[in-house]
Amino acid sequence: MELSGQAVDVEQDAPPPLVDVDTAVLLLGAGVTAFTHPLLYVKLLIQVGHEPLPSTVGSTMFGRRVLYLPGFFSYAQHIVTVDGKRGLFRGLSPRIVSSAISTVVRSKVKQQVEILSKREDLQTSLRKVVKETSHEMIIQCLSKVATHPLHVMSVRCMAQFVGREVKYGGLFSCMVKIFQEEGVAGFYVGLVPHVVGELLFLWCCNLLAHFINTYAVDESFSQASAIRSYTKFVMGSAVSVLTYPFMLVADLMALNNCGLAAGLPPRSPVFTSWLHCWNHLSNKGHLFRGSSFFFRRVPVTSLPDIED
Repeated sequence: MELSGQAVDVEQDAPPPLVDVDTAVLLLGAGVTAFTHPLLYVKLLIQVGHEPLPSTVGSTMFGRRVLYLPGFFSYAQHIVTVDGKRGLFRGLSPRIVSSAISTVVRSKVKQQVEILSKREDLQTSLRKVVKETSHEMIIQCLSKVATHPLHVMSVRCMAQFVGREVKYGGLFSCMVKIFQEEGVAGFYVGLVPHVVGELLFLWCCNLLAHFINTYAVDESFSQASAIRSYTKFVMGSAVSVLTYPFMLVADLMALNNCGLAAGLPPRSPVFTSWLHCWNHLSNKGHLFRGSSFFFRRVPVTSLPDIED
């Protein structure tokens, strides 16, 4: 009887099965994706330059009067007024599937990376960072190749709000429509800037965090370990601002000449390549369009005179 009691205790202390853990992660990822989708929806509409609401007059902290574009809450309320609350979740299903695929790919490959890292403890710290980042780069590339078609579908579903189209519906109908009109290549429009931006973010973030933790954080400082734990997060926030234009170009290329008003003249020129798109945005001063949800100023190039 004692042995059976011990066996019960062991079973109670045993870690949850890997399948249960993966399922929990997938469900959590789906929940986060659904919760944040309205943010990304509004962001995309701002990226394509759709401004259905008038700007308002405000002032800076120095008293200068400027024009501000509507923030997230005003924009979201406009979507609800037009399409109802369900309208805030247009294009969500491809993103949930994309999140699930990305989570599975990263989880499986990360296990292999951790095994390799344990075998290479003798290498220098910098070499270890480079090695781990190289593995992460492979994971990122595989993940983007697998999920980019879903990203294209989601972007096109959301962008239909601009011209009130109904061209792209459910997940399956999106796949059929894109394949019929553009072939396999249609699923990968905008992939190059998307991958380039992700890889630049990955390498810059990891290397900067390593050099700061190694050479800028003094070991004698009592809070050194705590600072190191936040360094990568801070670097990520800073680097994401620099790599944002790549994400913007990727989203615009996903809409380029696809038959939707958001990707056709007069709202947008037809781009011959992602570099053409980049140069166009750069000349207009719009490379960071959509990077902010609040206190969005009217671009200087389109700013009218404000009467006192």
